[in-house]
Amino acid sequence: MSDPARLQRALSYEFSDTGLLALALAHRSVGKHNNERLEFLGDSIVNHIIAEALYRKFPLADEGEMSRMRAALVKGDTLAEVAVEIELGEYLKLGQGERKSGGYRRSSILADALEAVIGAILLDSDVERCREVVLPLFGSRLDDLDQSPTQKDAKTALQEFLQGRHLPLPVYELLTTDGADHELAFRVNCVLKKPALTIVGEGGSRRKAEQAAAFQALKRISTDGK
Repeated sequence: MSDPARLQRALSYEFSDTGLLALALAHRSVGKHNNERLEFLGDSIVNHIIAEALYRKFPLADEGEMSRMRAALVKGDTLAEVAVEIELGEYLKLGQGERKSGGYRRSSILADALEAVIGAILLDSDVERCREVVLPLFGSRLDDLDQSPTQKDAKTALQEFLQGRHLPLPVYELLTTDGADHELAFRVNCVLKKPALTIVGEGGSRRKAEQAAAFQALKRISTDGK
């Protein structure tokens, strides 16, 4: 087994209790003291952190869309890919049979071990520190998610968001119209009274500019938790 200190550097996390890390790396094939309980805990916290990240990143996504994106991120194959990227297999403690059969390369074992390591980090620290470790591991995959279906009507989504909180509805103001007739560029203000906010949107039509402004306004107030 490789030096666990190198794994901790790959995670950007140093354990206070290295016994937790050792337990997280112990597959059930080694006996009673294995990582299955930590895997259970890690599965829960990974789902929580990814769900929260999706909620903040995609303010127009409905429950079904967020569930679809979360499932893609936390499925076993994706977890195994992340585990390979940090070379987690090199650190696993396996029983003789699993070792001989190449268990350190098996996707299911790698995925479970990654969840166990994250569960160990949670016990060794707290939710916030765990989030600081997990999000960079999934960062590029979060960035690559396709959110286009959720952008179909930002104005309606913003209106529903505000109505649900009994807040004043937005006002849209046309600022400028520039360019030739066949390639006009519109700039529109989306003005909110509460929270006090003005966002500028641009588009090839007034409607598109209003949608762009509404999308950015909703993203801002959802992220800020206002």
